[in-house]
Amino acid sequence: MAEEIADRIARVRRFNRFYTGRIGVLDERLLRSPFSLTEARVIYELARLGTATATQLGSDLRLDAGYLSRILRGFRERGLVERRASPDDGRRILLSLTAAGREAFARLDAASAEEVRTLLADLAPPERERLVGAMDEIEELFGPRPPRLELVRPDAGVVLRPPRPGDLGWVVHRHGVLYAEEYGWDERFEALVAEIMATFVRTFDPARERCWIAELDGKVLGSVFLVRVSDEVAKLRCLLVEPEARGLGIGTRLVDACVDFARSSGYRRVVLWTNSVLVDARRLYERAGFRRVHEEPNRDFGKEEVAETWERDL
Repeated sequence: MAEEIADRIARVRRFNRFYTGRIGVLDERLLRSPFSLTEARVIYELARLGTATATQLGSDLRLDAGYLSRILRGFRERGLVERRASPDDGRRILLSLTAAGREAFARLDAASAEEVRTLLADLAPPERERLVGAMDEIEELFGPRPPRLELVRPDAGVVLRPPRPGDLGWVVHRHGVLYAEEYGWDERFEALVAEIMATFVRTFDPARERCWIAELDGKVLGSVFLVRVSDEVAKLRCLLVEPEARGLGIGTRLVDACVDFARSSGYRRVVLWTNSVLVDARRLYERAGFRRVHEEPNRDFGKEEVAETWERDL
């Protein structure tokens, strides 16, 4: 585990060195302008906000107050920034760009757009989409996150829908990634999920089988499948809830959807296969009325585990 963490740290640092050099932020002056990167960011924030206090700028940009004060003093001496008292509170000093400051921002903005245009020009259209998508992902992961109950509430925006093209591939991918990260399972588990998906497609019985994809605002958060074992028995498979959405009721909704559909389709029992290490999932199954009926050692995925069979009568 320590070696894995050290490797990830090294990869992040390598990316930082590569990217900062690639976009030119190590240059003493940004975009061949008279401004450093930090100075350009202060100008950008003032242009975006219109007016702001020094405290607000320091907080938004996470700048030391003394360092920011020196930058703003230099801007005032160059006629780029002006100060005035707030009309609501004379003790608050508002900062804004002068006409010269707005001209400086316009030049910076145009130069920045041109540099990005040049950067993207070297890539084919699919590569551009991959790059921008990866940047969106980084921004989402490191950006501010709303409280989890606001992100996902069972009664506020989460839908359970049938699969669309690409969803079954997502199920295979996310099972492989998450179970490797969280439990150390190897690629044989991902292969098993791929086999389950292929069988589901090839033998799908729309009258007695279902897949539900949990989605919020276009983002897939989970999945579950109910497949036929016999005329009387159905099997719950591939339950997954993304880490950011766990504990918020999505897993319960997915399991309940399976049970309700199985009952309405005439099944008399639902079974499932899991492992003892999946504590949260087992607790969810127990709350849904399932009981453990069998267990045995399992090393199918590179770890010493205990496989379990659970079932529930309908």
